[in-house]
Amino acid sequence: MRADGVRVLMIEDDAVIREATSIGLERLGYHVLGAEDGLEGLELFRLLQEEDPVDAVLLDVMLPTMNGTQVCRQLRGFSNVPVIMLSARGEGLDMVTGLDAGADDYLAKPFDLQVLDARLRAVLRRTAMPQANTVAHGEPVPDAKGLDIDPHRLVVTLDAREIHLTPTEMKILLMLSEDPGVVVSRSDILSEVWGYTWDADHRVIDVHVQRLRRKIGASRIETVRGFGYRLQDEAP
Repeated sequence: MRADGVRVLMIEDDAVIREATSIGLERLGYHVLGAEDGLEGLELFRLLQEEDPVDAVLLDVMLPTMNGTQVCRQLRGFSNVPVIMLSARGEGLDMVTGLDAGADDYLAKPFDLQVLDARLRAVLRRTAMPQANTVAHGEPVPDAKGLDIDPHRLVVTLDAREIHLTPTEMKILLMLSEDPGVVVSRSDILSEVWGYTWDADHRVIDVHVQRLRRKIGASRIETVRGFGYRLQDEAP
């Protein structure tokens, strides 16, 4: 299956990786634009946003002028564009920091082009949130501590104040809220939210859950060690 019409911005300072990846992705139907440092990439993204927005960003962790984490934080200030961080093997801490800054996924270098294609397709599906009132699972889920989750309108409020969630965070919360109190495994979350049918690093889930906890309250999502997570029926 070709990815005709999908525009990708690749911010990578290694010219060999950038050019080889661009050629490979374009053979699959993607249209790839490149930037060699963080500041250039951020400025190019802003320019394209006004004229012809990109659909996804491939963002290297280690970049000159502005590193990938800084670029991601800047992007998240005004855009929910899907971001996949690219990190060299052994840069686990940098990867977690990048995810915590708002990236949707990560991929360790060197990577296989087919794997990158699968990750891009998965993140594009995941972040293409349906419009409110078009899909729904269950009824609004209130709790006694001021958290309301409306799966019909895709709105979450805390003490009557709307909480901004990324598409990935929203999908995790909706999945957990389908049956509050029941443990949902990390593997099921990867399959349902990320669309992965292969074994993947569960840290990507853990970081997103931590971000979600900071927004709705840490006590509302319980970690069940060795299994996964569950949404508390009521916050303690």
